[in-house]
Amino acid sequence: MDGAAGRTNTRSIARAAVRAELAQVAFDLFLRDGFEKVTLDDLASAAGVSRSTFLRYFGSKEDAALSVFESHGEQVADAVRARPSDEDDWTALRRGLDAAIEHYRRDPVRALRTTRFVLETPALCARQLEKQRGWWPTLTQALAERTDPPQPVTLAVSVKAAAALDCLNIALDHWTASDGHLDLVDLLDEAFSALTPR
Repeated sequence: MDGAAGRTNTRSIARAAVRAELAQVAFDLFLRDGFEKVTLDDLASAAGVSRSTFLRYFGSKEDAALSVFESHGEQVADAVRARPSDEDDWTALRRGLDAAIEHYRRDPVRALRTTRFVLETPALCARQLEKQRGWWPTLTQALAERTDPPQPVTLAVSVKAAAALDCLNIALDHWTASDGHLDLVDLLDEAFSALTPR
């Protein structure tokens, strides 16, 4: 690795670490004081940085609160692309969504707190749905590209991708309502089964 590439990689790692730390501080403050009451100045002060520094990492309070979810769309799309080309689309989507629920399985207590916080905060719930809508074209494209040869991006492919994301949201709603007692994998399987052609 040459020096310039190494420095760039080191900077990226350092930036990601700072971003994760700022997000953690923000999330803890939101939980303690409530999302609406916390200002950007409060977040910067709690993190020990200037407001302008905080804004270099997050453009808004919503972005800071939802940063834990931001890589999920690409992770799911990558997982779908990696599925066997002869697997049916619906199964590939279901298996691909395992990438999105991995952190719920790894740390269910924290995931439940985060999910409930988002669902109970109207501004965050709306922003999360907006962000997730951004996953849809990426997921649609991944679904089309995974076959050999790639299939065209048709209405049917788009509908499948959108339906898969709705299944995820409904499963998460039921999981959260159960206080995490129901198994999220089972709920997602059940949601997909409800739309599986008989």
